Amino acid sequence: MDITGHTRLLALFGSPVAHSGSPAMYNYSFKRLGLDYVYVAIDIDKAGLKEAVSAARLYKMRGFNLTMPCKNDVISYIDELSPAAALIGAVNTVVNEDGRLIGYNTDGVGFIKNLEAHKVAVKGKKVVVAGAGGAATAIIVQLALDGAGTINIFNKKSKNFDRMLETIEKIKKEVPGADINIYDIEDAPLFTEKIKEADIFVNATVVGMKPRDDESVIKDLSVFKQGLVVADVVYNPLETRLLREAKEAGCSCIDGKGMLLWQGVYAFKLYTGKDMPVEEVKSMFF
Repeated sequence: MDITGHTRLLALFGSPVAHSGSPAMYNYSFKRLGLDYVYVAIDIDKAGLKEAVSAARLYKMRGFNLTMPCKNDVISYIDELSPAAALIGAVNTVVNEDGRLIGYNTDGVGFIKNLEAHKVAVKGKKVVVAGAGGAATAIIVQLALDGAGTINIFNKKSKNFDRMLETIEKIKKEVPGADINIYDIEDAPLFTEKIKEADIFVNATVVGMKPRDDESVIKDLSVFKQGLVVADVVYNPLETRLLREAKEAGCSCIDGKGMLLWQGVYAFKLYTGKDMPVEEVKSMFF
């Protein structure tokens, strides 16, 4: 890749970021499409985030992605939020439009696009989501914006539970008529009942991720049936216990790796106006 005086800079801010596959994915795509950009990973924690955003303005960077622990705090330092980012309360992509920094959250879109890639539509569907943290919130907001029929959320009674109650009220103002509810995941009979009624079940918790890969949020395997789509945001391991047991029962299963790909695809489009060469990137990096 040739760096010129016209090369635009993009970056990933967060900590840790040394393990990230984003630089390889983006830089391959820039080279493949002949775009004069370069993407780097910069280790930034909360204490340094304000200065990092100021530097992005000063250097006229085209934009930057954010990972933990910066997704929430960055909102204080940018100029505008997309409707989804405002509802979610977190930003993972910032685009510099002539000095104005606009924040987006592509996690929810990435999840929906991954479903679409597996020929699963959400409009009018009954969806159950386990979890009420950051990933879950992004998914729930996008499900509502894209017209899911019913969204039933299950989580332990916690700060996230209370925060989700507030988010639900915000969503209902943005999407009048949205049917969204949250319940205590410890209510096992209700959890089972709602999944049995659902078209799509989503695990948006860390249950099933290494080192908890011997666990599953589903205890009652009778909820699994042919026709139920089971999606997991966990991608390490790629096939979680949840997906393995759901697949054995005849469910359609979608792992978490595709969400990573598609949230990056959407961010790439925001930065460049071009479509990432998805199939090539998928074969090389996913």
